[in-house]
Amino acid sequence: MVNSVPAIVIAAPASGSGKTTVATGLMGALRAAGQRVAPFKVGPDYIDPGYHALAAGLPGRNLDAVMVGRERIGPLFRHGSAGCDIAVVEGVMGLFDGKIDMNGAGAASAEGSTASVASMLGAPVVLVVDARGHSQSLAAVLHGFSTFDSSVRIGGVILNRVGSPRHEEVLRQACDRVGIPVLGSLPRMSELAVPSRHLGLITALEHGSRASEAVDAMATLVAEHIDLAAVRSLAASTVSSEPWDAAEEVGETAGRAPVVAIAGGPAFTFGYAEHVELLRASGADVAVFDPLTDGLPPGTSGVILPGGFPEEHAEQLASNSVLLADIRRAASIGVPIHAECAGLLYLTRSLDGHAMAGVVDADARFGSALTLGYRDAVALHDSVLFEAGARVTGHEFHRTVLLESAGGQRDSAWGWQNPSRTADKRVVREGFVQGGVHASYLHTHPAGNPKSVGRFVDACARTELADA
Repeated sequence: MVNSVPAIVIAAPASGSGKTTVATGLMGALRAAGQRVAPFKVGPDYIDPGYHALAAGLPGRNLDAVMVGRERIGPLFRHGSAGCDIAVVEGVMGLFDGKIDMNGAGAASAEGSTASVASMLGAPVVLVVDARGHSQSLAAVLHGFSTFDSSVRIGGVILNRVGSPRHEEVLRQACDRVGIPVLGSLPRMSELAVPSRHLGLITALEHGSRASEAVDAMATLVAEHIDLAAVRSLAASTVSSEPWDAAEEVGETAGRAPVVAIAGGPAFTFGYAEHVELLRASGADVAVFDPLTDGLPPGTSGVILPGGFPEEHAEQLASNSVLLADIRRAASIGVPIHAECAGLLYLTRSLDGHAMAGVVDADARFGSALTLGYRDAVALHDSVLFEAGARVTGHEFHRTVLLESAGGQRDSAWGWQNPSRTADKRVVREGFVQGGVHASYLHTHPAGNPKSVGRFVDACARTELADA
């Protein structure tokens, strides 16, 4: 077997330490130095991988052990890093922070943490430390992180937001005291900040040329202040599994090539690279369209409306009346439609007062509370994606709420235990299953549920045959 591509995991003691700047900058700087870089992000994040893709010139991919299962992390890493010289993996939250009370019960869990993924990959961790307020006590912090879990190796530290040459000198002495090499020291800067909104950074696609400029600035900063040769020398991986293969995951296909239209553009940016690969392996002809300006592609036999920020583009989405009519008609004749989060909002009657497709009997509005967390969900009804009773682990991440009609009847897509920490353990019923429509707030990772992709494409092929 070909040896696994060497990897480096960029982690931090806590969120907000500068992981994204360092990881994205490293990807860009290594690429500029002639390396083919495989970009990865730990966890369910959709936004950081967009910046990673700009920096590396390859699709940003996720390594989420909660969503896809531990057994797929190595294979997905091998698949996403094939043909590359080095992999850079950006962590999530603090190094040892993982899935916490997935459904509101039990103790905190390290499952899915950056540390657990680094251990699965056999890759060293580079700890990015926000140096503001740190001096000699940094030695104690590093000692704790380096000895907390023997399966995780802290291979180096990058000092971020360093205030002065004297400050750097003191910090380096602290690192020397615990024997952890300093790979670089970044000064305090503000011009690299990428604008954020209610769910995190503004996506790279929406940010346009400014995103490219920010990524270039990150790469320049890293190239000037981080020892790239030391990073390359430190990188390693012990993954021995075979690469993930979409065709093996979906098995035999029906031999048809239905056109599956996937919404893209600035309003629908949340998706996993493996989704398209699984669709194609299942026999689909994938066509991307922008709901801000386009109609459905000719011959469409199935529609996928992924996550994103439709609330930021509601007026323009509402103005594309041709597409809204196309979607309504497709739903009315049973064309399979898979809608996640933003896609669900697009199917409602209205979004913040702007007319949407009206497929789902509800109105959506922007809310004040963030709904966030993993969900252990059960499919409540047969659909174009799942059989009733199928179990998945998904993720909610939204600030919008649905206002349904009083007394309205619907088949719910999912059921899960109330994630609240209170004693209320009722089953939450969420989402819509009606005809060929499966619409829900729940994000799922197709690589964790590959058979659902094949099931969807089969339903699209049957629709094509019925309409022929």
